[in-house]
Amino acid sequence: MALKKKRKSRSGCIWAFPQSGECVFLLSVRGYLPGMPEMRGNIMDTSVEQDLIRELSQKKQNLLLELRNYEDNAKAELSSPLSEADGHRGVIPANTKLHTALSVNLGSAAQAAHTELCISTSNDTIIRAVLIFAEGVFLGESHVVHPSIHNLSSSIRIPITPPKDVPVDLHLKTFVGYRSSTQFHVFELTRQLPRFSMYALTSPDSASEPPSYVNFIIAERAQRVVMWLNQNFLLPEDTNIQNAPFQVCFTSLRNGDQLFIKIKLSGEITINTDDIDLAGDIIQSMASFFGIEDLQVEADFPVYFEELRKVLVKVDEYHSVHQKLSADMADNSNLIRSLLVRAEDARLMRDMKTMKSRYMELYDLNKDLLNGYKIRCNNHTELLGSLKAVNQAIQRAGRLRVGKPKNQVISACRDAIRSNNINTLFRIMRVGTASS
Repeated sequence: MALKKKRKSRSGCIWAFPQSGECVFLLSVRGYLPGMPEMRGNIMDTSVEQDLIRELSQKKQNLLLELRNYEDNAKAELSSPLSEADGHRGVIPANTKLHTALSVNLGSAAQAAHTELCISTSNDTIIRAVLIFAEGVFLGESHVVHPSIHNLSSSIRIPITPPKDVPVDLHLKTFVGYRSSTQFHVFELTRQLPRFSMYALTSPDSASEPPSYVNFIIAERAQRVVMWLNQNFLLPEDTNIQNAPFQVCFTSLRNGDQLFIKIKLSGEITINTDDIDLAGDIIQSMASFFGIEDLQVEADFPVYFEELRKVLVKVDEYHSVHQKLSADMADNSNLIRSLLVRAEDARLMRDMKTMKSRYMELYDLNKDLLNGYKIRCNNHTELLGSLKAVNQAIQRAGRLRVGKPKNQVISACRDAIRSNNINTLFRIMRVGTASS
């Protein structure tokens, strides 16, 4: 059949009209290659695109609002000169700078010792509020300071008391303007709080040296040690540390404990402190700063080791009590089976008096078992607490070393615990090895 005329529709289909006048509909078939795997998720998941569009729209609205505020402030600045009375416009001098300083405050009768953050402006503008975001320092990870309208000034002092000796980044947002301002300029900056900011530099003559110590040798110049001190402690600006040999003394703002750090010409460093955790933190900080991979030390903490010895004695006592209670429970279990058999025999023989007597004995024995179970639970809880304290002591002894010596001390201490060799355990903790 011959086709007379062909017409192509917009959809790609072809209409054919043969001479007989009949209409023939011809389909156009098209093929498509499958999409790439990484494109398949973008094609199917439209919610991601919608969320992105929504987020960008929100940013656009915020930027438009901020631009409008800048335009209003610019118009107001052109119409009248800047003055304090016109400070409500939120315009501050272009050369306004924000200065921050960290120092140690020894406290007073009304306030405990703390680290102090001082924020000040470079001109007559005032600080209306300060927002501080810091991890692990404030409750809720943030702190807001907003003085009353009568106490506004160009500087503000904020007490900070970090609970642990870790470096913390303080993210600050400071609202700066004038007393009559309704809009404020926000300064955003970050200030790092040194790791050992809760220790105040004191005179070695007025402090007593702790008997506990850690002694080790590093191949570093004294100037490098001074650099580490400046980076990790809050030293006064007028502090002048001479070349080795020298010593510095610090007082803890938390409990008043003393910390001595002595450096000799040979590179030998001695740390005197009764806090084994603090000694470990200092050694780990030095190892990170100087890039030390392996470090062996000699350490002695008489008070802490004596407390650990008492804990180990308690562990032996708890083990003995556990074994005795287990043996008693086994004996009572055998007695229970015997009483049950006798009570059942008395019941079958209709000897009710004997049956009642056996069941009363069984009742008393069951009460004893329940009491023994409670004692076992308490003993087990105390044993777990003591074993946890022993494991923490081993970890603390390991933190006094770096690299392979650290792993060797931890492994050797656990071997000494398994063999119940207490003297070897304390020797390992002191010198890092069990051999003489």
